[in-house]
Amino acid sequence: MKLNNKGVSIDLSILIGEVPAPGELKNLVAIHRKLLQKTVEKLAKANPRDLDRTVHSLHEEAFGFYDCLKCANCCRSISPAISYNDVEQLARKLKVKPSEVVVKHLKMDDDGDYVFHSAPCPFIDGENYCSVYSHRPKACREYPHTDRSRFYQLLKLSLKNAEICPVVYAILMKLRK
Repeated sequence: MKLNNKGVSIDLSILIGEVPAPGELKNLVAIHRKLLQKTVEKLAKANPRDLDRTVHSLHEEAFGFYDCLKCANCCRSISPAISYNDVEQLARKLKVKPSEVVVKHLKMDDDGDYVFHSAPCPFIDGENYCSVYSHRPKACREYPHTDRSRFYQLLKLSLKNAEICPVVYAILMKLRK
């Protein structure tokens, strides 16, 4: 529990029922777009340490009960930026040369970053398991970024991620208060 600026007690915990099903996200974000945008604008003015502490706490709570294997929207709909270190890790896991990873799985995007040729990720299977999990790209390991320091730098990205990750949506909705 925490008091808001009007002295009203607010609950800063996430419950299972507050994390929507993956299929509901697009509609929910469309319905709440203005509210989410205002939330992000408000959070940009918050004390960065307090924001990190709050978001990290919500992240821990949500991922304490949320199973990403039941969703995998991130793996199915977006492609992370792939660094040269990521290419080397993937090559090691696949037991091929880094150049083979680039040719077979990657393309250059408009920003000059390597990304996977297409979505879904070429390494996800029908049950949402990643065949290169121990060697997955850094961006995959860090997604959805709600446990990173300096969360205020990721607010716009988090607004986009709310369309993909049910936990990000739930965290932003909880922070609207």
